[in-house]
Amino acid sequence: MTQHSNTDPATSPAEVAHPTSVCSERPVVSTVALRTAAPTSPISLVPACRFTYEELVTAYNQTRVDYIVPMPMNAARLREYVHTYDVDMEASVVAIEDEQILGLAMLGVRPGHTWVTRLGVLPVKRRRGIGRLLMEHLIAYSRVLNVPYVTLDVIKHNDPAYYLFLKLGFYDVRELLVVRRPPGPPSIHVSPYVCEVLDGSRAVELLQRRRDAPSWLNETASLVNGGSLAALRVELTSGDWGWLVYQITVFQLSRLVVQAEAGEPHQVALALLHALHQRHPMLDTKVENLPLDSPYWPAMREMGYLESFRRIEMRLDLCPSGDGHFQK
Repeated sequence: MTQHSNTDPATSPAEVAHPTSVCSERPVVSTVALRTAAPTSPISLVPACRFTYEELVTAYNQTRVDYIVPMPMNAARLREYVHTYDVDMEASVVAIEDEQILGLAMLGVRPGHTWVTRLGVLPVKRRRGIGRLLMEHLIAYSRVLNVPYVTLDVIKHNDPAYYLFLKLGFYDVRELLVVRRPPGPPSIHVSPYVCEVLDGSRAVELLQRRRDAPSWLNETASLVNGGSLAALRVELTSGDWGWLVYQITVFQLSRLVVQAEAGEPHQVALALLHALHQRHPMLDTKVENLPLDSPYWPAMREMGYLESFRRIEMRLDLCPSGDGHFQK
C-alpha cells in the first residue's frame, strides 16, 4: 500500500480524532487525496453513525466476499455486535469517494484500551492505501482518548492485513483459536462429580473471580453485554472444584469461561465440559479466541472440540503502561 497522511495540512490530529458529539451534525472527519499513479478524487472519512446499519452491512459484506473467513452479517447482527463489543460509532469511520463507500473500520472503546474491528476495503478499491488511512484514523482517535494501547485480532494467514498492522507498529501478542463442537452428549467418561446449576446473576458474580487474560471478544464486559448467561459449578469426589460460565441461545452455546478453583485443572475442566454437554446435548458449541496455550484446551479436545481457524492478537502501545487516563 502507498504511504499517505490521514489529514490535510489544515487539520490537526485532535480535530480528526475528536469531532463533535452529535453525530447527525458532524461534518466529514477528513478529506485526503491518496498518492496513486493516476489522478483520483479525494477520499473522505465519514463517521459510521452517519449511515444506517443496512448501508454499513451492505458495504461490509462486499469487503469480505474474497476473505479467508467471510463472516457475513445482517443489520440485526451488526447492531448486536456494536452493543456487545462497545463499538463507538462516532469513532468508527467509512471511507467515501464520489459518494461510494470504499471501506470501513470500527473502534471498540472501553476504559484502558481500544480495539480495532471490522476493517474492510472493497476488493476493487484495494492497494490504494485506504486500509492504512482507516487504521491511522482509529489510532489517532485512540491517542486522543489517551488510552495506553490498541488491540486487534487478525485471522492467521491474512498476510496483507497482518503486514499492514506490523508497518503501523502493532506486534504479536499470542495466537487465538476458534473452535467448535457439534451437538451430542459426552462420549467419554470422567471422574465422578456433583454439579450445581447457576443462573445469570450468579454467572456474573463468578466472572469477577476470573484469572484469565481474555481478548476483547471475551472480556467480562462483552459477556455481560451479550446477556443470556448461565453457569455450572462442579465438585469432584477428590474435592477438586471449579466453574464454567457460558452464553446460551436457541441453537448454540458460546463464550465459555472455564476456571478450576482447586485441584487438577484438566480433570476439573473435563467434569465441567461433561456437565455442560450432558445438560445441553442438542446444541452446537462455538468458542472464539481461546488462547492457544490455555490449560483447558486439552480437555476441550478430549470432549470433541475441533479447531476451525486461528487468529493472531496484536497490540500497539500508545503510552507507557499505567500512564493512560481514559477521557471518553
